[in-house]
Amino acid sequence: MGKLRKRNEHLIKLIEELKILSYKKNARIWKDIAKRLSKPSKNWAEVNISRIARHAKKKETILVPGKLLGAGSIDIPLTVAAFNSSESAKKKIEKAGGKAITIQELMKANPKGSSIRIMG
Repeated sequence: MGKLRKRNEHLIKLIEELKILSYKKNARIWKDIAKRLSKPSKNWAEVNISRIARHAKKKETILVPGKLLGAGSIDIPLTVAAFNSSESAKKKIEKAGGKAITIQELMKANPKGSSIRIMG
């Protein structure tokens, strides 16, 4: 993927962890997410919870390789992982009975990356 020109040390560490986990667990999803996060942040996904509510099923795990925004409403319990989430999005997801987590937390909970839907 070439040399990273990122300055955010948290992001650089996450990308490296994603690559390592991808190779260790033979899970291509983590390599894909690392590749997406390596791109310029202006090209990252910005997903509103209304879009997630339209396309996701109950109890599903959603991964947003970018920013989760709070526009719209949601009424189904989901686990949503994102690099960055707005406070309003977190509150709305938790109010619906779901969980808003970081990508690192998702990696620890599901190292194989099975049954995860990427939106963005």
